[in-house]
Amino acid sequence: MSMFCYQCQETARGTGCEVKGVCGKNEEVAKLQDLLIYISKGISEIVISTKTDIVPFQEMNHEVIRSLFITITNANFDADAIEKQITYLIKIRDDIAAKSAYAGTCDAAIFSVVTREEMLEKAETSGVLATDNEDIRSLRELVIYGLKGLAAYTEHALNIGKEDNVIYQFVYEALASTLDNALSVDDLVALVLKTGEYGVKAMALLDEANTSKYGNPEITSVNIGVRNRPAILISGHDLTDLEQLLEQTKGSGVDVYTHGEMLPAHYYPAFKKYDNFVGNYGNAWWMQVGEFEHFHGPILFTTNCIVPPRTPEVATRIFTTGAAGYPECPHITADENGRKDFSAIIVMAKKLSPPDEIETGTIVGGFAHHQVFALADKVVDAVKTGAIKKFFVMGGCDGRMKSREYYTEFAKKLPMDTVILTAGCAKYRYNKLNLGEIGGIPRVLDAGQCNDSYSLAVIALKLKEIFELDDINQLPISFNIAWYEQKAVIVLLALLYLGVKNIHLGPTLPGFLSPNVAKVLVETFGIAGIQSVDDDIKLFMKA
Repeated sequence: MSMFCYQCQETARGTGCEVKGVCGKNEEVAKLQDLLIYISKGISEIVISTKTDIVPFQEMNHEVIRSLFITITNANFDADAIEKQITYLIKIRDDIAAKSAYAGTCDAAIFSVVTREEMLEKAETSGVLATDNEDIRSLRELVIYGLKGLAAYTEHALNIGKEDNVIYQFVYEALASTLDNALSVDDLVALVLKTGEYGVKAMALLDEANTSKYGNPEITSVNIGVRNRPAILISGHDLTDLEQLLEQTKGSGVDVYTHGEMLPAHYYPAFKKYDNFVGNYGNAWWMQVGEFEHFHGPILFTTNCIVPPRTPEVATRIFTTGAAGYPECPHITADENGRKDFSAIIVMAKKLSPPDEIETGTIVGGFAHHQVFALADKVVDAVKTGAIKKFFVMGGCDGRMKSREYYTEFAKKLPMDTVILTAGCAKYRYNKLNLGEIGGIPRVLDAGQCNDSYSLAVIALKLKEIFELDDINQLPISFNIAWYEQKAVIVLLALLYLGVKNIHLGPTLPGFLSPNVAKVLVETFGIAGIQSVDDDIKLFMKA
């Protein structure tokens, strides 16, 4: 077997990619990513076993978080960049081992590699399949994938200047635990829920970071057409990258469009002052392969959601930053003050044609928890009068599988007295449909990016309080969530920690769940897969 990866929903045959990732990563990249995670575990083993105070070692904390983020699906395809991070992390590991007088024998904490060949050889024995027991492996990977999602949100908050050492400490604890052969299945199930607990903390931290700097999202109508000016397309999730790009393009004659998960940036008041921030281009991440050929201008990836371009011409227009990376595409790094120089992107944009118009109209969003609370009286009255019978949380990810058409059909067929709460790119399956409104409340309430699933949880908890219920599961809310990658995993674990039960997950259950672990999740939390649209709606409306 040249590689093994089953961390995303589209993994080959639903069991694992063994030759090349469905995402597009090759064997070399897959193995280097495995080794990067293994070194992160080694650092964690040193920190936990020596009871190291992590506060003086912020560089280490930040680089472990960044290393986890780099390995998220569709984030970084650049083997050279990953090798460089491995070398950097080994130096950090060895430095902390020396400073803490680590004297243990854990392989992850002491192995040595120098060349690319040595790294790849070491990865053969330190990847996913290094754990023989299928159930232990399943739970360890569930924790690790949750940590990857948690790391993404933690890094976004850090880029705005918000961090919490308690989160870093838990990351070390959890990673070190995945090396502990003494832990039982029950111990690891408890760790899974604890990962969800810290996922809530990470999402709350990011929510505080975003809103304290950019204001609370507000109801906004976003243009999906184009103007006849040169333009830059920015994709991913990091709002600080967008802010710097807007500042540097201000008055330049170059427009900026969002793509994919960057769409919700339009909802923040701070970005509305830029008259060259003109709209959203295209749809969910997986449609970029065709859509980018029509944009013509440069594309900046700030995080994951890269799809290997099918034409060399598109590749020449791709830039990356942060955790993202793609072979031979320019990567823009920050200086010591956090500033990134996007001048090369702006120069390129001025030389290229304006984007082709691929659609027209507007889409409405901005229904994060602060905005929904402002509408609380209207929402509560609609529920009490029966105008709204049920809410459906349909957040999560989109993807390429034809089976995901289920979510469009589901949204279309929902009774007119229901409301969809969404966050993440799953919304592209239905956010451009004319589904109407109920008493002035749109039937699709978009809270924002995948991390803004936190808003959906806050809204649910507020409704529980308003209606004086003992259990969140007594609310007229059903969860029918689509997943694709690891940020969706931490959202799921966060919901489980908050006590939400009977979540339906699709279009397939994760390939990394062993039959026994899947059984535990079904029996303990009521997790289920999706069936037909008609059968599922009937089941949900009966509940």
